[in-house]
Amino acid sequence: MRARIFADENRKWWTLGALSFALFMIMLDNTIVNVALPAIKSDLRIGTSELEWVVTAYALTFAVLLLTGGKLGDLYGRRLIFTIGLVVFTASSLACGLSSGATELIGARAVQGVGSALMMPATLSIISATFAARERGTAIGIWAGVSAMALAIGPLLGGVITEHISWNWIFYVNVPIGILAIVASIVVIPESRDTSHEQKLDLPGLVTSGVGLLALVYALIEGHHYGWTSATILGLFAVAAVALAAFVYAEAHQRLPLLDLTLFRDGTFTGANIVAILVTVAMFGIFVFFPIYMQTFRGWSPIQAGAALLPWTILIVIFAPIAGKLSDRVGSRWLMAAGMTTVALCCLELSTVSVDSSFWHMLPGFVLGGLGMAFVMTPMSAAVMGAAPVDKAGVASGVLNTFRQVGVALGIAIMGAIITNREAAALRAGDDGPHAFVHGLTFGMRVSAVICLGGALAAAVLVRKYRHAEQAQPLAEAA
Repeated sequence: MRARIFADENRKWWTLGALSFALFMIMLDNTIVNVALPAIKSDLRIGTSELEWVVTAYALTFAVLLLTGGKLGDLYGRRLIFTIGLVVFTASSLACGLSSGATELIGARAVQGVGSALMMPATLSIISATFAARERGTAIGIWAGVSAMALAIGPLLGGVITEHISWNWIFYVNVPIGILAIVASIVVIPESRDTSHEQKLDLPGLVTSGVGLLALVYALIEGHHYGWTSATILGLFAVAAVALAAFVYAEAHQRLPLLDLTLFRDGTFTGANIVAILVTVAMFGIFVFFPIYMQTFRGWSPIQAGAALLPWTILIVIFAPIAGKLSDRVGSRWLMAAGMTTVALCCLELSTVSVDSSFWHMLPGFVLGGLGMAFVMTPMSAAVMGAAPVDKAGVASGVLNTFRQVGVALGIAIMGAIITNREAAALRAGDDGPHAFVHGLTFGMRVSAVICLGGALAAAVLVRKYRHAEQAQPLAEAA
């Protein structure tokens, strides 16, 4: 008996290791591309809006299908869906590397997002079903630390690969890693599923949410090209509003909805998800457009641009697990509020950059960003999973990561729209190209600071100390 308990204890940490390994690869693809964007633009001879779509296509399909990925995992088995997602992701990474044009690359990136959407919900739901409530915050802290580290280290790794090999290899490296992750998932991760009640897919919910998000993001990215008051853009905003309203209506009246709206009756669950979307909007405004600023207007190499974000990375790696343990003891509310306030200060600091700013000018902002993100991401994840029953773990993690990925797509689209709009206004006023771009970038950072303060308010008002309703059972016993 003692040997079995020891084996179960050992296995759950091996499971966490296998999940973290795959998670690192998923989240790396959110940011590793960013530093390579100027090289991709030059090599494939594509425009700015197409360049934005290289990043956004991944985030958008990721966001649209996350809830479906969580539901499929609950229905057919989380390990099975996780492994299928790994196969899709690995194959599409190879296709990205082989792309010779914008259409091929954007399409392959969209398929990558499908693979990630199948994998991501399973990582958090397997953790919730594997670890007892008293250890869940620590495990989620490690999960969030790996996720944040991948997001932050992506620019540096992308810079090294782009400068010394080629941008194609930022995708090729996923292939051997993906194969190892597939083997590890089969060998190490036990199977689990939601057997509490009948399960089925919600196609109306999937279609309406997909159409709504696609129309909204497309309108934001292409608004400057068509004109914000053009029939095309206004029509897209109208389609987005109708489709998203139809999604909410459908989910409220479905017997087995894709998105269980009853979860949002809990203020902690609602508040943590609001924080998730707002902090990601702010973060990706920095992670996408600052590497472009560094390389295009400061003349830095891809490696220098990536290395500039290392302080951010290091602080997240150090403090995310600490924030996880603190959330177990004191709850997530004030940790999240303080973290969002710190990220707001980061955005305000970065809003002071100029065409001639040095790394040392930006360093305080990157330090504040790393500290703030560490104390937001882990408590945010712990609050969402703590507010949801374990049998809803797949759906809850799907909701959280959907909000985060919608934040990625909206962050790129909104910041791109702000920069393009303010840049055009500055050019009309007589500024040269570099000063016009920086004018748009700094204005966007001030907007991001306001967004983060809104997230801090949401955390303080809505989030309360949560208590898990039950202890998780080992997956080996549930399978």
